[in-house]
Amino acid sequence: MFTTQERDHIRDQLLARARADDAIVGAAYTGSLGTGPGDRWSDTDLVLAVRGDLAPTLSRWTSWLYAEHQAQHHWDLPVGAKLIRVFLLPGWIELDLTFAPEKNFAPRGPQWRTIFGQAQPLDPYPAPDRDHLAGLLWHHALHARMCLARRRWWQAEHWITAMRDLVITMACARLGLPAANAKGAHLLPGDLTEPLRGTLVRELTEPELRRALTATVTVVTDEIARSDAALAARLRPMFADLTAP
Repeated sequence: MFTTQERDHIRDQLLARARADDAIVGAAYTGSLGTGPGDRWSDTDLVLAVRGDLAPTLSRWTSWLYAEHQAQHHWDLPVGAKLIRVFLLPGWIELDLTFAPEKNFAPRGPQWRTIFGQAQPLDPYPAPDRDHLAGLLWHHALHARMCLARRRWWQAEHWITAMRDLVITMACARLGLPAANAKGAHLLPGDLTEPLRGTLVRELTEPELRRALTATVTVVTDEIARSDAALAARLRPMFADLTAP
């Protein structure tokens, strides 16, 4: 694994290159570095404001990271007009480099620290839509039940686990906590997280999967009821039908 000195040296080189690149007109840290120094395990989330077409800058920086820093792999995550290119360097150093058009160089939340350049006003991500999450939850419950009937144990486990992840997202969003990738899960109160233990699948057997699905449906219904009692009342008997012997 990387040392903090190795990781910090890479960060210094990234910023030096950004300042020397005529196409880069701004840079900012996001993630844990956006609000503080991070910790031993923090990766590097850097937003680069690009003047003009993104493609030449993307190509130039990608070639540099492979040639000078022995990048092992990269993948892309488009976000509107921006593109996040995620690099893996030796020693498991992760770089999340967001290439943003100059007009889109703006924070999406509180985790932002401008290093140089002029950031635009806050452009927050929309909060997770509760009805969309609720729809995914009943969809996943139905498909978990179908997989049990078809004796597809691994696929049933997949849907049950996905339901638990969605419940965590829904609870975090309701309480105003970071909702993406369970980032706020450790801040949820114990009366919400303790029942989630019962949703864990302990073995791939039909009785255990049925037990876990029933536990998950209970947690799902309780969480939906906290924000939409009428919807929970409509779904409760339908969920009971799904989990009936």
